[in-house]
Amino acid sequence: MSTPTDNTRIVAVTAHDLPLACPRPDSPLWARHPRVFLDVLKHAEATCPYCGTQYRFTGEKPKGHH
Repeated sequence: MSTPTDNTRIVAVTAHDLPLACPRPDSPLWARHPRVFLDVLKHAEATCPYCGTQYRFTGEKPKGHH
C-alpha cells in the first residue's frame, strides 16, 4: 500500500459496512465517481483507485458469507 499523504482520507470500516463500495452513500455529490467495490478483509486495508481514499478494517471479521 502507498504511504498516506496529508490530503489522503482514511476511513475506518467494520463488518457492518460490508460489502464495501466507494464512494460511500453519504459522500457529497461533488465527490462521486464510478462505484468500485473494495476488499478490506484480505489485507485489512484497501485504497480506492479513483479518489485515493484508504479504507481500514477494524473490529472482528465476519463469520461465514456476507
